[in-house]
Parts: sequence; C-alpha cells; structure tokens
Amino acid sequence: MSETKKIIPAKTGRLRRRSGGWRLVKILVPSLLLVAVAMALYVAYLDRIIRHKFDGKRWALPAVVYARPLELYPGLIFTAPMLAAELQLAGYRQDKAAKDPGGYDLAGNVVRLSTRDFAFADGVEQSARITVEFSGAAVKKIARTDTGAELALARIDPARIGSFHPLENEDRVVYKREELPELLVKTLIAVEDQHFYTHFGVDPLGILRAMFANLRAGKTVQGGSTLTQQLVKNFFLNNERTLYRKFNELIMALLLEAHYSKDEILTAYANEIFLGQDRGRAVHGFGLASQFYFRRELKDLSAAQLAMLVGMIKGPSYYDPRREPERCLHRRQVVLDVMRSEGVISDELYGTAKAAGMEKGEMVQSGFNRYPAFLDLVRRQLGEEYREEDLTSNGLKILTTLDPQVQTQVEKQLQETIAALEKRTGVTGLEGAVIVSSREGGEIQAVAGGREAMQSGFNRALDAHRPIGSLIKPVVYLTALNNGYTLATPVDDIVLTVSAAGAKDWRPANYDKKEHGVVPFYEALAHSYNLSTVRVGMDVGVEKVVENIGRMGIRSDFQPYPSFLLGTAELSPLEVARMYQVFATGGFYQPQRVISSVLTLENKVVQRFGLSVEQRFSPESIFLLNTALQRVVREGTAKGLARMIPESVHAAGKTGTTDELRDSWFAGYTGDRLAVVWIGCDDNRPTKLTGASGAMVVWGKIMGSLHPQPLELTEPEGVEWARINPDSYGYSEEASRADVVLPFATGTIPAGAERPSPASGGEPQEGKGPEFWNTIRDWFQ
Repeated sequence: MSETKKIIPAKTGRLRRRSGGWRLVKILVPSLLLVAVAMALYVAYLDRIIRHKFDGKRWALPAVVYARPLELYPGLIFTAPMLAAELQLAGYRQDKAAKDPGGYDLAGNVVRLSTRDFAFADGVEQSARITVEFSGAAVKKIARTDTGAELALARIDPARIGSFHPLENEDRVVYKREELPELLVKTLIAVEDQHFYTHFGVDPLGILRAMFANLRAGKTVQGGSTLTQQLVKNFFLNNERTLYRKFNELIMALLLEAHYSKDEILTAYANEIFLGQDRGRAVHGFGLASQFYFRRELKDLSAAQLAMLVGMIKGPSYYDPRREPERCLHRRQVVLDVMRSEGVISDELYGTAKAAGMEKGEMVQSGFNRYPAFLDLVRRQLGEEYREEDLTSNGLKILTTLDPQVQTQVEKQLQETIAALEKRTGVTGLEGAVIVSSREGGEIQAVAGGREAMQSGFNRALDAHRPIGSLIKPVVYLTALNNGYTLATPVDDIVLTVSAAGAKDWRPANYDKKEHGVVPFYEALAHSYNLSTVRVGMDVGVEKVVENIGRMGIRSDFQPYPSFLLGTAELSPLEVARMYQVFATGGFYQPQRVISSVLTLENKVVQRFGLSVEQRFSPESIFLLNTALQRVVREGTAKGLARMIPESVHAAGKTGTTDELRDSWFAGYTGDRLAVVWIGCDDNRPTKLTGASGAMVVWGKIMGSLHPQPLELTEPEGVEWARINPDSYGYSEEASRADVVLPFATGTIPAGAERPSPASGGEPQEGKGPEFWNTIRDWFQ
C-alpha cells in the first residue's frame, strides 16, 4: 500500500506562524507592562523613602551632656597641672602658641589658653585668650593674654562628658553649607568626584574609567561611585556587596539628584560620612572628626589635616592615624598630590602641607562617656521630665553639676583603697560606691557606682540597697531632741530585752559586747552605742523615727520594728546622701541636683533646675545634732579621720557597720562638701571591715585630697551653752566629761550644769556660719 503525504498549503503555514507570533506578543506586552508598573511602583517606594528622611529630621541628634563649667578666680585652690588635666578632658590640645580656640600651653606655674565659644543658660561666653598664674596650690592672677588686663573671674567652657544615643550609637556635629570650609569642599570634589557639579547622580564615564583601571591593575584600585551614590549608601543603605543593593543605589542616587540641590547633597555627605570609631560611638561627619582627631574646629584645620580626613574616607579603620600612622601619612600625601594637580592648593601651600608632621598618635583620655554612673543618674533625672525620643534625637544640651576634679579623686581613692583593703583583710571581690555633693546646694559633683569607674552596668551608688547600720542613729537622736531630750540627757547603756507579740525576744548588744552604764546623750551617739540607742528610740517611739526618715525624702514603706533603730533599713548611697543633706543644710530638705539647665539645639533655655528648699526640722535641733556629729569625728568612732584631714576642718559624720561586718559605711560633711561611701561584697559576704576601718578610710582620702573647707555651724537663735555636770553619769573609760561644754535649746539646760564664763573662752562656736543659710532661714521666719 503506497504511503500518501498530506500537503499543507504554504499560506496555511504562514498563518500558523503568524498566529504563534501574536500569541508571543500577547504574552510579552502585558508582562512588560507589568514589569514597568512594578518598576514604577518600586521607584515610587524608593522615592518616598528618600523624601521622607531627607525632608524631615535627617539625623537623630543625641542629647549632649556637659560637666560644670570651670570658674577660675584669684585665691581658688587649684594648681596648674589640675587645670591642664581638665583642659585635656574638655578636648583642648597642647599648643605652644595657644592662639586658636581650644589650645593651651603649660609652662611651670603659668597656663596660657584660648577658650572656646560656649552657650550657657545665661548667654554665650565668647572665646578669649587668657593667662593664668599659680602660686603654690592656688590661683594667683588671671589676665587677658593680649592686653594684660587682669580679670576677677574666667569661665572656661565645660568638658563634654557623654551623650544619649539612639540604638545605632552614632554621633556627629552638624554643619550648614556656608559653615563648611571651601578648601574642604574643593578637596572632596577633586579626590572623590570631579564631575560632581555636572553629572545627574551617576557618572557613566567615571564608572567606565574605574572598570578599565581595575582591569589593568588586576584588582580594585579605583571606585566609580559619585558623592551622591556614596551618600545614598551611607544614609539609606548598607555595605552589602550585592547587585540588588547596587541597583537601589543607582536608582536612589538619580532620585536624590532630581529632588535636591548639589549643595544640599554635598552638605549631607559632609555630615554623614563615617570617619572612625571612638570606643562605643561611631564618628560621623567632618565636624566631629576634626574634634576627635585634632581637637580643633573644622574651620581651623590646615590643608594637611583636611587632606588626612578626606583620605580616610577610603577606609577609616585601614587609614586610622593612631593605629596606622605610616599608612595614613602615605594616603594623606596622595590626597595632597591630587589637591595640587587639580589646582586646589598652590605649590607653596603644597610644600608646607607635605612637610607637616602627623598628629601625635597617642590617645589623650577625654571625658566622653567615661563617667557611666554619673550619666546614669543624669538620665534617670531627665527621664522624669523628657521622653526617650527627646533625649536621643533632638540634640538637647544638658549642663550638669559634675566636677571633674572631684570625680577624679573619687575614682582614684576608691580603687586604690579597696585594693589595699583586700590585701590587708584577705577578702577578695570587695566593691564600693561613692556620692559626693556640695554641702549647701545639694549639687551632686561625683558618682562612683563601683571600684572600676568606667565599667557600666550595675550602679551601686543608685541601686545597691543595703542595710545602713548605725547611719540611722542620727535620725533616732534627732527625733529624741525634738521630743524632750538634750545632748546632756543621761541615757542607760544597759542590756535590755525587747518583747513583741508573735515574735522572738530581741536582745541587742553593743559592738564591743560591753555595757557602758549611764552615759550622756551626745556620747551615746559619738561612740555609737546600740543599747542606749534602742532605749532612746523605744522611748520616743519607733513610729516617729520612721516618720522623720520620710520627712528627709526617703520614700520607702518601713515597718516600725525595734530593729529599725539599729539600721536594718536598706538604702542606696544616693538615698543616704539625701538623708544626710538635711543635717548638713541645717534642717532644710532640697532635691539633689545633677542637672543645672537644659538647652535646645539652638541654645535656647528649655529648663533650669534651680535651688528648691523647704525647712523640715527646727534649726535648733539640727544644730545640736551637728554638734554631736562633730564629736563623732573628734572623739568617737570616726576619730581616725584625724590621720587624713586636719582637725581644724571640724568635719561631722557617722560610721555605719552591719551584722557580721557585711557592710561598711561612712557619711559625713565638711564646710563645702558632703560624701557617702559604702563598701561591701555584691554576694553579701562578710568584709571584715567596720565603718571606721573601711568606708571611712575612703571618705577621708577623698576629702583630704580636695582641700576641705572648715565646717562652721550656723548657730540659730534660741541656743545657749553650758558645761555639763560629770557627776550626772557613770564612770567612763573612753571619755573625760570634766570640761564638756554643750549647746542647749533655750530653757533646757539641766540642773547642775554651769554656764561658761567669758574668761573661760565662752561658747566653743560663735555661729559664724555661711551667710547663705542665714538668708534662707530669713525666708521662713
């Protein structure tokens, strides 16, 4: 059977091919339209991202925290090395000429410096060149360097001690376009993007040149990204090396150029570019980099210094001048060559810049973020007034009360003394905390949250709530003075048993396990007798003692158990300082201050934290108590302080020790400062230390290093003096009562006491206290 072939007409074949082509078109056209729509939507999405961030607040500017300003005047106890150290902390640089702001020169007992402009709450302090002469441990003379005119006071811009960052922990000093030095702008364009003002965000010719250069070299030696692309990568994207990221970069660069001017893009680049790392914070922008690397304002940088910064754009870590000075120097010279070849600098300036040495490689310790415990307290107090967003994005300027000189001594003495105590006792893992404030104003000058001051984490000064032991006793005795007792009242220091329904009998004991018989009221406090304290407290009522500690600003729900009288209450060092501040100020309660004022980014005052006081205890009873607390130091448990501070200081204070020697405390004050010290173990192990052998040693060394002013108690009206009758008490091995003169509220001098005659010296103190508190008292009278 023959095979038959079906013949298809040619026309029919063409029709089938044509119908297949139409089907392909029908598929491709919608697909292409879909891709175009998706692409348009995606571009619109990227456009919205760009405009939202670029039109709004471009950077989350952290709140910047400053120490107190240093005010110098003739007679101030201050030395030339102390001034040099504080200037370095504030970011000043050593400069023989000391002509430009932020420079200083130390020569023997003379310091020449040029201060920087700074906006305080009361206005802008203009930059000035001054010369400070010292004589011994005091300022002798202050004068203008240029005219020689003497100054009564010089206020130096404060050290920047920290900032509150959002999560990315970036930092920058933002500049406007007109504030950018033209030499920097021309250098940036010459080195990074020579066609910046002519391209549209992407430079195709530049990309081709970079490709050929890299192919010839066999490695990446040249980049083709424009300044706009670099800004997009740093501002909107990340450093992933993917085609997707590069595609986004190209599109966003075109969009950025379409919406914003070249000057806006250039300014944003200068403020955004990453230029290094300062411990925990990223250094962004040329403004902050100039301060970080050179301790100068951007406008004061030389051609060589600007060349170094521009050269570091290629790799801030790779060209780090402190870790890789040779590599950084080579890169700087390359940039200088480009600057000359492109006509940015003259041959003469090129020669000067190329011959300039590199900045010193050592890292000078600044105050930035090195006081974590103090900054923790600042943040907590600000948190009561401001939202977290305000603190981490609005660029607030926080002026605080931190005194770097006091803080330095606190850190030094705490660390060194704890190390010595560990060696002496064999107890390891000792920790400590310190609070120092001004006596009159309550401004907190220093905080140590642990023996390692720069370690952040658990802040013992604020959060370690420990039994305070005998630090509670002044509250007990103050309560008694307000309820019929005098400093001369005989009290029994004899064993007693306290019984309470549903509880075991409590038999307190003295630290020395002895009874001391009938003793004067003041002596029971001076020698910290437990038995007499419990008797006094039980007599006046534990509830009244608890009420009084609440009047001192301690907000805790204490139960009025008898053991409360011997310090079972758990307080932080900050709370103890608040309590003792009431004693130190003559019965006034005032909130502790760590912030003096808050300014906006534009230097407008938002808030001032002024002095707020309230009289909560009578001046007479506080004066009597302070007289007894001075006796604690003169003849009682704190008499060992005489080895560390002069007796002429007349300090007042109280030791504190808890059961099994688990906590060592000391709280006290001189004429100018109050300080609280705690030493213990975080795991509550015994320390083998009493308050006198541990915390008091730290306190004494801190105060001794700060040239303490004498404590001259302000004697109120209604106080008279009398010599007590020693026959009213039992025999004492620890104290002679033969010639003890004490103050009494008018009408309370006990029978048998003798008023001192003028010939015998009269009253031991004549009430020559600070006029400040006399004025405050007048407000309430």
